[in-house]
Amino acid sequence: MNQDMIKEQWKSLTPNIKQHWGKLTDDDLKVSDGSINYLTDKVEKRYGISHSEAEKQVREFETQIGSHTSSNRHH
Repeated sequence: MNQDMIKEQWKSLTPNIKQHWGKLTDDDLKVSDGSINYLTDKVEKRYGISHSEAEKQVREFETQIGSHTSSNRHH
């Protein structure tokens, strides 16, 4: 799933993101508005992890969501 697809589907992805990273606030997600860079920065700050670890987690999440979304399109 690329940045444009995430931005398009941001509102529908928000519950998944909150479930995955429970420390993120509604405001964090609202301000982020689909920005992967902003989301990565917030994950880094809220969880006190390195930037590279936050990037890794966000990329893995994108992959999970992307494969879930594509499998839903085929049904």
